This record gives sequence, C-alpha cells and structure tokens, in this order.
Amino acid sequence: MSSEEYYHQGNEHRRQGDFPAAMNCYLQAIALDPNSPAVVAEKMLEDIMNFYCKDIYNP
Repeated sequence: MSSEEYYHQGNEHRRQGDFPAAMNCYLQAIALDPNSPAVVAEKMLEDIMNFYCKDIYNP
C-alpha cells in the first residue's frame, strides 16, 4: 500500500475508535513518506491517547 492509503486507512480506524490500529497505519504511512499528512494525524492521536485517562471518566 502507499503512504496515502495507509493514511486513509488510519483515518477510518480512528473514526471507528480503534486507536492502536490507526496509530499503526499512521506510522506505516510516515515510514513510507516522512512528509505525509499522517505526521500531523499521528501527533494528534498521540496527544489524545496521552490525555485519555479511564480513571477520570469511571471513578
């Protein structure tokens, strides 16, 4: 698959809430093309995953 295809597949996984699969797709896209828009998407997803804390939402 191309970098763009991995990026779009990552977006689809993200929409479905499958963050680990989305991250893997973004990392594959970045490996193929370091200038891919997946760089920004990966950073945003990483920020979301670092912010998310189950203890806050489910005390």
